[in-house]
Amino acid sequence: MLKHGVNSLRRCCPAVTYCTFEYDPVVWLLSCLEVTASSRHYVDRLFDLDPQKVLQGVIDMKNAVIGNNKQKANLIVLGAVPRLLYLLQQETSSTELRTECAVVLGSLAMGTENNVKSLLDCHIIPALLQGLLSPDLKFIEACLRCLRTVFISPVTPEDLLYTDATVISHLMALLSRSRYTQEYICQIFSHCCKGPDHQTILFNHGAVQNIAHLLVSTSYKYVFTQVRMQALKCFSVLAFENPQVSMTLVNVSVDGELLPQIFVKMLQRDKPIEMQLTSAKCLTSMCRAGAIRTDDSCIVLKTLPCLVRMCSKERLLEERVEGAETLAYLIETDVELQRIASITDHLIVMLADYFKYPSSVSAITDIKRLDHDLKHAHELRQAAFKLYASLGANDEDIRKKIIETENMMDRIVNGLSESSIKVRLAAVRCLHSLSRSVQQLRTSFQDHAVWKPLMKVLQNAPNEMLVVASSTLCNLLLEFSPSKEPILESGAIELLCSLTQSENLALRVNGIWALMNMAFQAEQKIKSDILRGLSTEQLFQLLSDSDVNVLMKTLGLLRNLLSTRPHIDHIMSTHGKQIMQAVTLILEGEHNIEVKEQTLCILANIADGTTAKELIMTNDDILQKIKYYMSHSNAKLQLAAMFCISNLIWNEEEGSQERQDKLRDMGIVDILHKLSQSSDPNLCDKAKTALQQYLA
Repeated sequence: MLKHGVNSLRRCCPAVTYCTFEYDPVVWLLSCLEVTASSRHYVDRLFDLDPQKVLQGVIDMKNAVIGNNKQKANLIVLGAVPRLLYLLQQETSSTELRTECAVVLGSLAMGTENNVKSLLDCHIIPALLQGLLSPDLKFIEACLRCLRTVFISPVTPEDLLYTDATVISHLMALLSRSRYTQEYICQIFSHCCKGPDHQTILFNHGAVQNIAHLLVSTSYKYVFTQVRMQALKCFSVLAFENPQVSMTLVNVSVDGELLPQIFVKMLQRDKPIEMQLTSAKCLTSMCRAGAIRTDDSCIVLKTLPCLVRMCSKERLLEERVEGAETLAYLIETDVELQRIASITDHLIVMLADYFKYPSSVSAITDIKRLDHDLKHAHELRQAAFKLYASLGANDEDIRKKIIETENMMDRIVNGLSESSIKVRLAAVRCLHSLSRSVQQLRTSFQDHAVWKPLMKVLQNAPNEMLVVASSTLCNLLLEFSPSKEPILESGAIELLCSLTQSENLALRVNGIWALMNMAFQAEQKIKSDILRGLSTEQLFQLLSDSDVNVLMKTLGLLRNLLSTRPHIDHIMSTHGKQIMQAVTLILEGEHNIEVKEQTLCILANIADGTTAKELIMTNDDILQKIKYYMSHSNAKLQLAAMFCISNLIWNEEEGSQERQDKLRDMGIVDILHKLSQSSDPNLCDKAKTALQQYLA
């Protein structure tokens, strides 16, 4: 089995003897002018006929490039990489020479991203993978170390690791060779596992079983922590949003101890911060996947408190960011975890410090660290917005506490205008979460006019941001929101109508949902503007949408448009034919109970119009459908059909006698008598009320 894999691996890794670079001529010339004589000397020695001199030349080159990015760039420009790869792959080269070549290539990869690009252009990865077939452990370790350095670079495509499945199999086999192979291979896996496809490949090749024992291995105590860390990181990326892996991990036992128990031990305060964080991420992923209950003590008493600790201002910037984002993910969908987190270590107030970094009295004395943190301070704001969004997703009291936090609304408004798109997106998510509060919509949202920056965000934003921003707009357009009127005046109808035409399902839903909210108890002009903006063709398109959410929201919009008699009569006078046609199609189609109930409610609204009801009375097909649903097995549909009948026969309205007579001839009265004996109190009462119209 392994031999077959090795042969396949050899076939996919041809020898590399040359490579090409694409340089701007001017840049190339300037680079060449900087190349020193000594750099030329290092490369020249690689071509010496004496193997010992070549070896010594490679060793000297190794010493020269350590920590010297300029020297690395010079050597790459002079063509050192193709020669080093050639020597590395030659079977006539000594093992020591091949190992030193791998070391130098690894050092070159530790330079700039351009260095890594140059190495990739020379096909370094196939050459190094070829080297893993060697029986010499030191050479294998050098190749793995170089592969690790190349793969952790952001310019290296992760898919290069998966072009041949035998590569993964061989790496799994090498895991047991030494503590270095364990460390490097785990690092490669954790950096190259991006998404469900990669997770599945690694899982199917036994990653869980092969890596699990590394968490408790004691073979190399002096480097135990580093190997454990890399193994932990592997599990962290393997389990993320992956129920299959998470469900497997929860049942894996190592030396008689289940993995979740091992992860919990790594959360202890005496463990390195990175280990605590990564263990918390593993447990968080398993919890979100349903492998661990949200009320399990390892989540409530261990994982959540650990993540809250990571948000403390005593922690480094990157630790605070990762802690807040992981905690946001953990509690995102669970109300009880949100409540527990909100009262743990004054978290809501603690997060306010994320917006104050760096303070004028910063405790950071390391200039490089301060410079780094200044460049990444926006990540703190992004993480804080994300966590606030999760905390306030459901509980009104928590939302109130968040909004009452120092300058919170101002910070959100500022966040909506930040240059970083990630911060803007997180700020919109936070605003969306808080916009679920009726009280805050009436007060804080109006006081700070959040609709203005929100409308600006909706202009030419990427879909991910449009989805969240339009969801927020749906809430701001509710009838009790003071923001509704200024949003209307800012041209929202045109924007929302355009969203209903989007290929993105969530945007179509949000667009029609917002219009539905806008139409509720609106003036006739607004309703007419909505119908004009949508057009009859687009309305039919939405009513024919394959997604039931789009269909339901469109029916909700029609129902809101067709409310109050003058509005009903006006709209039906201009769009009656098309609306009746749409109603007929839906009642005849294969739709669920909720869709048909909503459609019958629209008919009931039309029947409440003064002149509009004639569109029903003159349509025998519609009348027969109403009669059919009065005798339906579902009580909701029966009740909705009865509302139609009641509105049609109400005897205080002109023409009621003629309508009553026609409906009696259709057998409607007989059905009403039957329904008046129904065991359902709502149906019984409605039927009796309708019958009274005939007796009056």
